[in-house]
Formats: sequence, C-alpha cells, structure tokens
Amino acid sequence: MQPTNVLYIMSDQHSPHVTGCYGNPVVHTPHIDALAARGTRFAHAYCSTPICVPSRASFATGRYAFTIGAWDNASPYTGAEAPSWGHRLIAQGHHVTTIGKLHYRAADDDNGFPDERLPMHVLEGVGDLYGVLRAAMPVRPQSRNQIYDARAGESEYIRYDRAVARESARWLREEAGRHDKPWCLMASFVTPHFPLVVPQEYFDLYPPESLPLPVQWRQEEWPRHPVLEMMRRLQGLDVPVDEAAIRTAMAAYYGLVTFMDAQVGIVLDALDAAGLRETTRIVYTSDHGEQLGEHGLWWKSSMYDGCCAVPMIVAGPDVPEGKVVTTNVSLLDSFPSIVAAVGAELKPDDTDLPGGSLWQMANGENTDRTVFSEYHAIFSPSGFFMLRTARYKYVYYAGGYPPQLFDMEDDPLEEHDRAGDPTYADVLAACERELRAICGPEEVDRRAKADQRRLLDAHGGIAAVMAGGVKIPYTPAPDAFAPAPVEARERAKGI
Repeated sequence: MQPTNVLYIMSDQHSPHVTGCYGNPVVHTPHIDALAARGTRFAHAYCSTPICVPSRASFATGRYAFTIGAWDNASPYTGAEAPSWGHRLIAQGHHVTTIGKLHYRAADDDNGFPDERLPMHVLEGVGDLYGVLRAAMPVRPQSRNQIYDARAGESEYIRYDRAVARESARWLREEAGRHDKPWCLMASFVTPHFPLVVPQEYFDLYPPESLPLPVQWRQEEWPRHPVLEMMRRLQGLDVPVDEAAIRTAMAAYYGLVTFMDAQVGIVLDALDAAGLRETTRIVYTSDHGEQLGEHGLWWKSSMYDGCCAVPMIVAGPDVPEGKVVTTNVSLLDSFPSIVAAVGAELKPDDTDLPGGSLWQMANGENTDRTVFSEYHAIFSPSGFFMLRTARYKYVYYAGGYPPQLFDMEDDPLEEHDRAGDPTYADVLAACERELRAICGPEEVDRRAKADQRRLLDAHGGIAAVMAGGVKIPYTPAPDAFAPAPVEARERAKGI
C-alpha cells in the first residue's frame, strides 16, 4: 500500500441513523455524504464502549477497554496504560497533530500526541466521579432537563467547533507542506454532543412536526429489561418525555449534526485547496452514537445501535469509490489502519491488537466478522458486554440479569428481543461461548467495580462524592471558549 497522509475526523455522539448516506431521508449532511460517495462506507461500525472517555482511550490504544482499565468517564487515558497509535507514528518520524477534543487526562501526559491544539481533556484531570457511583447513584434530574432545554442559540461547544474547523483548515493550508514524511492530522469536533443548543439557521432546517419519531418512543412500546428500567429511573425518564419535547430535541440534534457537517466541509475544502487530496487518506467517524429517544432512552450507555454504532467512512488513494461494506468494523481498527496508511510499522507488542486494516476491508469482499463492545459506567448496575456477529447482536449482563438477542437481519431496529425464544437457544449459547473466548464477563465486572471503589475512596469515599454532586452535565470547552456569564449560571443550575 502506497504511504499517504491521514486526515482523521472524529465527531462526538453522532448516530449513523442521523446521516444522509446511512439512509436518513431528512437530515442534511452534504459533506459527509459526498465523502462517502467518493469513498467507502462501512454499514456496521461500532465503538468499543458507548461513553466518551473510555471509548477514546480504546481508540487511541486499539485495545478493549477492559484490558487497559478504561471503565468510565473518570478513567482518562494517560499514555501509561498502553502505547497509542500516536506513539507509533512519532517514534518512526511521522508528524502527528491533534486539533480539538481528545478527552484524555492532560496535555502534558506522554500520550503519543505531543502537538495538541485547542485540546479538550477531562475536567480537572479527573473527570466525572459522580458517574462512577453507578447503581448507587441517586436520580440525576440534570439528564432529563437537558432534553427540555433544547433550543436555538449559541453555546461554548458551537464556538469551540468553529475554532477547531478554522485551526484545522489553517494547519492544512500553512503547515502540512512542511513535513517530509506522511503526517496524521486528527480534527476532533465535540458536536453533536449535548447541550442541544444550535444556531438558529440550523435549528430552522428541521420543523419539529416534520421529523420522524424514534422507534419505540411510546411508553407502552418500551423494552422492559430490568437494567433499562433502572437506567430510565436514574435519568428521570420513567415519566415519559412528551412528544413536543421529543420533537424539539430532535430538531436541535439534527441541527447540530448539520452544523458539524458544515465544519467537516471546511476541513475537507481546505485539504483540497492545499492540493492534498491525492496524497491523503481520510477517515470520518464518531466516538459513539446518541439514542435520541429510541426505545425510551437518550444519550449513550446502552448496547442499542443508536448508541454503540458509529458512522465509519474512508476515502482517498486506493479506496473504492461509492462502495458499501457490510463487514463489521470497530473504532479499534483505527490504530492499525492509521499506522499502515502513513507507511509506519506495528511493533511486536502490537501483535495482540484485536483490530484490522480498514483499507484491506474496504478493498476486500464482505466477510463474517464479530466485533465486541462493553460498558462499565454511569447508570449500570453491572457490566454489559455486546457481540455483533454477521447476523446477530448479543448482549450479556453480568450480575444475573437476562441477556438480549436481536436478529439484525430481520429486525434491524432492534424491536424484538429473541433471548427468551427457545428457537434461538443454540444461537444464544454460541454467542455466549464466543463472548467468553474474549473475556470472562464476571471477572471483568469485579475488576471494574474494585477499581472504581478504589477511585472513590481516593476522593473521600461514596458519601463525599455524592455530596459533591454533579459539577456540570458535560465537559466544558477550554478556557478560551468559556461560556458567557449567563450561560455559566444556567449550567450551574443543571439546565
């Protein structure tokens, strides 16, 4: 494979369901759709864990979260857990620049990314301790309030992403040509992550009454799995969100997706203006999805596709144009793919990486491939473990909770749990065997909870963390993009 530069574009909390090229007939995503038209789109791509901080740690290291102790939003990547793909490139003389959200511990850590521009890391180098409480956590009304706060307007995230796009475009025009060896630029946006506040011009694109309502949004349609019921209660969702609020929140989220797409367009236009299209491979993806009311759930933290599926599009030299690949892929495939694209080499320590080459899968035939995801964070009484095979999705809950099984071929919207159907007993057993070949779920669950208890003890114990409450409902942008005083006061109230 001919070495090229890599432009890796990552958004935050973008569900593939809200993307034109993935079949959404309403949303406007012209730049992402155009990238898919001149490249290859993976129809079934997944994050390794559906929450920001551990997902990004897994992405950096190419490793399952349980192997590096990336359990939750208070276990940020430091660089010591395992080498990142940045370490591999830098050690072999390739320049790496990141612009935007990373969500690691701190900019001065040796995380493999020494040239961080406008970095967003976890709050105070610690992250969300309140979320580590998991099942012991009281009801969190701030979550529900965020749905009802959806509106047109400006936010620190909007200002931040505009700056990320400007700086990425400037880097491509003014700095990319200085490097003799292929480089990697990671442009990382924070939208369409909450808050659901978007400039008026984007909000107006989506009259709320025109939007399709989420699958299983009515209370009588909700899946009644005991873990999902507990999550709804803790998030204040056991009382249904009314239809008008759902539609307004969807309009804001759709607007944020279109706003983010416009920022992606700024970066791609700069790549073309710099004359770099023919020497650069491009990846577009997100760290996890957004459930947006599907199955009576919002945000992340479940194994439904709205949450753990991500868009994954590749384009550039040697990448087939207009192709759709149904082979399952994962964010973990990014590590070997970036290393290979620039012409660097994996090291002996990388032989156990679970990921493969996106470039080879884009150029190959569709094959059966199983990908794995896990969850050990906020609102979960025990670990969740997901396998996505060629046909089925299997979700195992540690702690004795019943599993879930979906036939993704016949039931792509995941409306019918087949785990209790005797007809699927052999499938269920085969999936559990395959899961246990990857990890022992009970042992991983015990290890996660022990690590989290030690973390809580180091910060004064459960009572002290509970007394501290929720400082903010989302990580703030860097100081240069701090909110105006009124916004700060509103956010402090949990609005």
